[in-house]
Amino acid sequence: MTTKNFEQAATELLSRRVAGTKAPRLDEQQRPANVDDALKIQSSMIDQHSDKVGGWKCLLPLSDEQFVVAPIFADTIQKGAAQQGNNCALFADNNVVRIEPEIAFILNKDLPANPEGYSEAQINDAIGPCHMALELMQARFADDSGAEFFEKLADCLVNQGMFIGPEIDREKAFAAAKIDISVSQGEQVQTFAGEHPNSLAQNPVYWLINYMTRRGMHFAAGEAIITGSYCGIVEVEFDKPTTIKYDGIGEYQVTFKEKA
Repeated sequence: MTTKNFEQAATELLSRRVAGTKAPRLDEQQRPANVDDALKIQSSMIDQHSDKVGGWKCLLPLSDEQFVVAPIFADTIQKGAAQQGNNCALFADNNVVRIEPEIAFILNKDLPANPEGYSEAQINDAIGPCHMALELMQARFADDSGAEFFEKLADCLVNQGMFIGPEIDREKAFAAAKIDISVSQGEQVQTFAGEHPNSLAQNPVYWLINYMTRRGMHFAAGEAIITGSYCGIVEVEFDKPTTIKYDGIGEYQVTFKEKA
């Protein structure tokens, strides 16, 4: 792929971040063939987007060819507190709200690009408050598109934003290998024996910081990093007060509002 192809793919993918989009796969000349191509398209999206990066999603690599990493733009990050009255606006996906319960680690220090990377101790020192969080999901490729993994990676792996809930105890966040989670809307209660896909929620942060800073990426204080759902995608309804509870850690209420 050429630089122009990366830019064209980024422009197309950014244009699809609208309600109801279920698009075909990218034109052949714009399709990433590997992880590096996909990350270059993401980088071009960052360059073209009107707002800065406010956070990241990541997991430890599933294989040498399957990385889970994507920027989350600041204008798609919303915040709430423990009290009632929080609203979260997002696009419907197949007419429902699709969320992933996670933990967000907020950086309190810059971590500039560094070919040597950073130690776990340095990264821990740069991690500030920890929060309950939701990844907001939207599949933008049509189910029958035939889009392959690298195209989905370039498109930020179904991410449409993040909701950052109340702050939680740092020691509990760092020890949270398993969490019993409930998502309640009135009498409808979904319960999960949650388990982090990478044992501990902070483990992917170390990989992300080292892999991306060695590629020349700069992480800024204030950015929020989410590292994988404890219970996969949860589907709920719009316009109903929703209580999210992490047993022994915290809970909050949020009402999801559909973006036009």
